[in-house]
Amino acid sequence: METIAYLQCPTGIAGDMFLGALVSIDVPLEYIDNALKSLNFDEEYTLIQEKVLRQGQSATKIHVDLKHHHHHHHRHLPDIENLIHQGNLPPQVKENSIAIFRQLAQAEAKVHNISPEKVHFHEVGATDAIVDIVGTCLGLDYLKIDKLYCSALPTGGGTIKASHGILPVPVPAVLELWQYRQIPVYSNGIEKELVTPTGAAIVTTLAEDFGNPPPMKLKKMGFGAGSKDFSIPNILRLWLGERETTDNLETIAVLETQIDDCNPQIFAYLLEELLKIGAKDVFTQSVTMKKSRLGILLTVICDVEKITDCETLIFRETSTIGIRRQIQQRKALAREIKTFATPYGDIRVKIAKDGQKILNIQPEYEDCSIVAHKYSIPLTEILTEVKNIATNEII
Repeated sequence: METIAYLQCPTGIAGDMFLGALVSIDVPLEYIDNALKSLNFDEEYTLIQEKVLRQGQSATKIHVDLKHHHHHHHRHLPDIENLIHQGNLPPQVKENSIAIFRQLAQAEAKVHNISPEKVHFHEVGATDAIVDIVGTCLGLDYLKIDKLYCSALPTGGGTIKASHGILPVPVPAVLELWQYRQIPVYSNGIEKELVTPTGAAIVTTLAEDFGNPPPMKLKKMGFGAGSKDFSIPNILRLWLGERETTDNLETIAVLETQIDDCNPQIFAYLLEELLKIGAKDVFTQSVTMKKSRLGILLTVICDVEKITDCETLIFRETSTIGIRRQIQQRKALAREIKTFATPYGDIRVKIAKDGQKILNIQPEYEDCSIVAHKYSIPLTEILTEVKNIATNEII
């Protein structure tokens, strides 16, 4: 069985709403609070749980009360990463928390045309956001959720006052995050800020997909309250369920097209964009076409619900006028990524299992490549050493 969760966001999502839904579904606030104290910044805030009503419906509100006597300085991305690294947190919690902040930093950096390391986090990187993001990752880890899904998100409207002045809603960083993951959005008629940068960063980093609920046996529901009352209950609903993983079979789409009259330079860009919008794999092969012309066979593997997105991109970026579709099943090994301490720093490793049996251990190429460049060590040596470290710790 696979434990999955689905976020239903009729009035959007914020970090404290997600945290409230997790506490509502039986994650002890004391567990989250104690783990957060290992980051050694608990003198900046107090964490409080409250049952509230939103349009007559009960939900859990989490308050991150800042201690006004404490000076809350702006933090940069390296400051936040160091804070998380020093904490006594499960490895997956550290990895997910840092990934969320990096995603948020990249969005802010693009908006302000600076590097992610130079982003002043202001509101989104303040104490309450660190609590919300790390606390949410702790809650998901506590519930042992294998996959997270999310509904389409409401746009909201109007304006808000921020450190950069008056901003339209959705704020620029949220729009950038939505665009990056191609999030389905709609208007529910509420002209307020409904999706915060923190909430957007969490779901665009952790959610497998956006849209309708996935098939599941519904086990529990959690309800996280927003701060304001709207015309509909301002509640984030967290569905917790299970689904069968018999034989690890999944349904996929295989898209293929041959192209012989297109500038080959576009394929590097196209492959990157296809992966960015959710393709599982993309590859090309050289082929000989009619009249003995050399061409490229483009193959895309994606989820069935991603067919339209992938085909639209292929038609837009190439000269093809036809794409073949096949719906297939594939067996996939269960995969997880763990972070291991090495002489060169923390490096992620992908572990593939068939049931409880480990069949493959592979260090993440990107992490090892950075180390190889930094220390001028052959990449093959880094890969071998990290694999040995991971193997010895696991076995």
